[in-house]
Amino acid sequence: MRIGELARRTGVSERSLRYYETQGLLRADRTPGGHRDYPEAAVDRVIRIQELFAAGLHSSRIAQLLPCMRDTDGGPSAVATPKLVHDLTEERDRIDRMIADLLRSRETLDEVIEAAQGG
Repeated sequence: MRIGELARRTGVSERSLRYYETQGLLRADRTPGGHRDYPEAAVDRVIRIQELFAAGLHSSRIAQLLPCMRDTDGGPSAVATPKLVHDLTEERDRIDRMIADLLRSRETLDEVIEAAQGG
């Protein structure tokens, strides 16, 4: 599929898709005319990339992680190193701390809102 179709199907801009390619996160063949030609599996890959960016990971970490994720058939990939597992565990812990901080901030706002409403 062409880049425009992949963008439409994933809700990701063509510019972002090009960036993913330069970062080694996404691959496309080229047509004889030089246009990008993505396989059907690119849709799932882009969705995974978006989920990982949303989780706060950087493109270099995502590039390390993608080969370790389950394939679309559900079979596990066995290329995760102990260091990568350690690094990802630390990343998850960082996200957990961020969630806890956000919950505390929300509780404080709730208290201020309640006090402002005279409750």
